[in-house]
Amino acid sequence: MNLTPRQIVQFLDDYVMGQEQAKKIIAIALRNRYRRMKLSKELQDDIIPKNILMIGSTGVGKTEIARRLSKMLGFPFVKVEASKYTEVGFVGRDVESMIRDLANAALNLVKQEEREKKKDKIEEYIENKILEKLLPPLPKGVSKEKQDEYQNSLEKLRLKLRNNSLDDNIIEVELTQSTLESESNLPPELGAMQDMIRVIGVGSKRVKKEMKIKEAKQVLKNEASEKILDIESIKIEALKRAENEGIIFIDEIDKIAVSSTNSSRQDPSKEGVQRDLLPIVEGSSVQTKLGSLTTDHILFIAAGAFHLSKPSDLIPELQGRFPLRVELNSLDDKALYAILTRPKNSLLKQYEELLKTENVTLKFEEEAIMEIARIASVANDEMQDIGARRLHTVIEKLLEDLSFEADSYIGESFVVDKKMVEEKLGDIIENKDLARYIL
Repeated sequence: MNLTPRQIVQFLDDYVMGQEQAKKIIAIALRNRYRRMKLSKELQDDIIPKNILMIGSTGVGKTEIARRLSKMLGFPFVKVEASKYTEVGFVGRDVESMIRDLANAALNLVKQEEREKKKDKIEEYIENKILEKLLPPLPKGVSKEKQDEYQNSLEKLRLKLRNNSLDDNIIEVELTQSTLESESNLPPELGAMQDMIRVIGVGSKRVKKEMKIKEAKQVLKNEASEKILDIESIKIEALKRAENEGIIFIDEIDKIAVSSTNSSRQDPSKEGVQRDLLPIVEGSSVQTKLGSLTTDHILFIAAGAFHLSKPSDLIPELQGRFPLRVELNSLDDKALYAILTRPKNSLLKQYEELLKTENVTLKFEEEAIMEIARIASVANDEMQDIGARRLHTVIEKLLEDLSFEADSYIGESFVVDKKMVEEKLGDIIENKDLARYIL
């Protein structure tokens, strides 16, 4: 990825409204990943990532920023939830599994890139495998005339195969299956055993299956990749990418903070998760399917609402490993209006497209959109603030009857105006007890 901080922010602006400071800090951190790789090896080793802690209520865009980054980045990226991990010795996922997840993401990323580079060779392999089933090779010693006739028939079939006119034909495909399925989160010792088994060919067998050519094209892609791609080189590159470009987004980090006002029995376990997380964030080595992965230069972005706890409730050592703090703002009615109108796949566009499948044209008047944003903002102020997620509840309630009776409006246009919004939602928002129940 070679995007400037300004370009990263511009990309995020299409999907995340407001939160300029958060986007700016993250954009700089990501650009510094690129800058570091341009330096001498000696200097690279000394420059550690400046990890980021994002603080803000639910629904203000923390997770959405991470989700969109994962789509735009050419970096290995994983999003995990802190609340899913347990202290070593307890039943559950250990924190090192997030590093194994990152290794797997890096491997898949590099594999995909190599598949694109060798796309023509992979397609040629698949094509030849299918043609062998449709027209088996001639035995040795046949006449030149027979060979020419065979070649002519083969080329005709090849053309039909390429224009998909043979897709519904049934062929028998023979595939190699490993009795040990690939699993990214196997403990390192079992992962190494699995790789050794693959190398010596033990535990694999040939399986014959009948299927349509259209399906065979997809199934043979994996076999083609194994035959054509240099898996060992891919693993080396994936390990390098994970170590130097890897990004881990840790959501709900506030759930493992130990509040000074809460002394529940689960607190020691939460602190234990923090202490297990500390060496990984500080820099350590974790055994993965790619080998020993050093975490010194992985960028960690943590996020949490911190409703029941504060960032200062995290253990001091972990706090120190997240030097960049950014607080995301609550969303007012203007921000909610922008969320409804500006994103490429805004919530309103989603509902319009959903009803279009029923041959109903849905339109929202400008005043109606403003009123929807206002009602969502009022609901957030008077009840628990759940940010943009409130819009889902409000719009679903607004369009409930239309969605149910869509078959009555086939071929028609349905316009949502301010009056309809007030009639459907006005009484609910005025009755606070009702609003808490419905919205």
